[in-house]
Amino acid sequence: MNRNLIQQWRDMTRRYAHVALALCLIFGPFMLFAQQSSSDTSGYEQQRRKVNELLAQRSARFGQFDESLKKRTGIFGLKTKKDMQASIDILKQIVLTDNDIFRETKALLDYKDFEKSKIAQQATEFDGRINGYIKTISKLQREQNTLEQHIDALEKSNQLYQGLTVLFGLIVAGGGTVVAVRWIKHQKLTKA
Repeated sequence: MNRNLIQQWRDMTRRYAHVALALCLIFGPFMLFAQQSSSDTSGYEQQRRKVNELLAQRSARFGQFDESLKKRTGIFGLKTKKDMQASIDILKQIVLTDNDIFRETKALLDYKDFEKSKIAQQATEFDGRINGYIKTISKLQREQNTLEQHIDALEKSNQLYQGLTVLFGLIVAGGGTVVAVRWIKHQKLTKA
C-alpha cells in the first residue's frame, strides 16, 4: 500500500508540474507581448492618422489649386498677377504639406522598423527563456529519476530488513519452542 501511495504521488506531481510548466511556457510570453504591443499599436495608429490627415490636406489643396487655375479675373478673361500668385501660394502649401508627409511617413516607417526589431528581440528572449525552462525541466527530471531510484533502493532494503526481522523472529520463536520442548521433556524426565 505504501508503494502504491508513493507511485500515485509521483504520477500526480509529474502531471501537475508538466501542466504548470506548459501553461507558463505557452501563455507567459503572450501576456508580456500583449501588454507591450497595445501601447506600440496605439502609437503606430496615431502616426498613421497624422499621415492620413496630411494626405487629406494635400488632396484639399490640390482642389484649391485646380480652382485657382480656372479663376480668371483679368480683362478679357485672362489671369492676373494676383491670380497667378494665389496659384503659386497654393503650390507652396502643397510642397510644404508634401515635406510634412515625407517626414511623418519616415517616422511611421521608423516606428514599424522599431517594432520589428523589438519583436525579434522579444522572440530571442523568449527562445532563451524557453531553452532555460527546458534545461531546468531536464535537470528536474534527472533529479526525480535519481530520487525514484533511491526510493526503490530504500524500499528494497526495507523489504530485506522486514524479511530478516521475520526470519529472526521465527528463529527466536523456533529456538524458544525447542528450549520449551526440551525443558518440558526435562521436567517430565525429572518427575518420572
